[in-house]
Amino acid sequence: MSVPQKMRALQVEELGENYKGVRLNQTDVPAPGPGEILLKIRAGSLGFPDLLMTQGGYQHKPDLPFIPGGDVSGEVAALGEGVSEFVVGDRVVTSRLGGAFAEYNTYSAKSVRKIPDHLDFAAAASVGSAYLTAYVSLVRRANIQPGEWLLVHGAAGGVGLAAVDLGKHLGAKVIAAASRDDKLQVIKDKYAPDAVINYTGGFREKVKEITNGGADIIYDPVGGDVFAESVRCIAFDGRLLVVGFASGRIPEVKVNMPLIKGFSVVGVRAGEYGRQFPEKGRENMEAVWKMIEDKSVTPHAHAVYSLDDWRKAFAEMEERRVVGRVIIDPSL
Repeated sequence: MSVPQKMRALQVEELGENYKGVRLNQTDVPAPGPGEILLKIRAGSLGFPDLLMTQGGYQHKPDLPFIPGGDVSGEVAALGEGVSEFVVGDRVVTSRLGGAFAEYNTYSAKSVRKIPDHLDFAAAASVGSAYLTAYVSLVRRANIQPGEWLLVHGAAGGVGLAAVDLGKHLGAKVIAAASRDDKLQVIKDKYAPDAVINYTGGFREKVKEITNGGADIIYDPVGGDVFAESVRCIAFDGRLLVVGFASGRIPEVKVNMPLIKGFSVVGVRAGEYGRQFPEKGRENMEAVWKMIEDKSVTPHAHAVYSLDDWRKAFAEMEERRVVGRVIIDPSL
């Protein structure tokens, strides 16, 4: 595979609102170091952390300039010294905080895995952080059991859709909640949850009616008012999973509510879980990819955009029009 000296990359040169510091630039193609591969990128997954990092509003604050984009897939373009488990042309997938929205980038060979034959590049890039977050949330933190009621907020987003998919596979009774009927229809058609709820205007009475009392597990990547109302429709001994704050507001809960209602508020940081417990972290990722390889779960890419159309891709995410993952393909 011929590798050029220059490439295009989406770089954040300064932090600010409305992506004022984000620019599409020409830059050098990096060379893989010992133990690394050079990846010709075919799909980079866009998430809310990428949007927040352009403003300096995410907990991870890379030095400027930086290339956003975490989960990534493509073809091995070159091998660094000591790498023997891959060959040029292999279809592979990997992840790290940043680097995906460029034509090429380098990655540690230890973090790379081959893509199962049944997945295209976009679907492969839709797996990593979304399904890992869902797995750590539901299996490690909530200890989900077959037959339990699982309410998934933000069900149309990447991490929400993964939780719907995984929850069904694990035998839970899943309620998918989102803010638009058209997105809920896509979720119904693709994943067949046990119920769907448009939570515009409130949802607690609907949840109580569907579950006959309350949800055993509530998966909340939204925060704000959604979290506050979730406190009102969780079952005794339930687990309210704090996954993120896509609404933009970090909520609060008076501790008498968990006391009276007997539920737990459980924080989820899937990446940090793996850093704190490295062996479990490896087990988590292996479990996710085993389910992918067995076709037990089905990742979904909403749309694929070129680097030239990065603003359209960011707008899709920011304006909540997405079902699944938005993908940027630098090869287009």
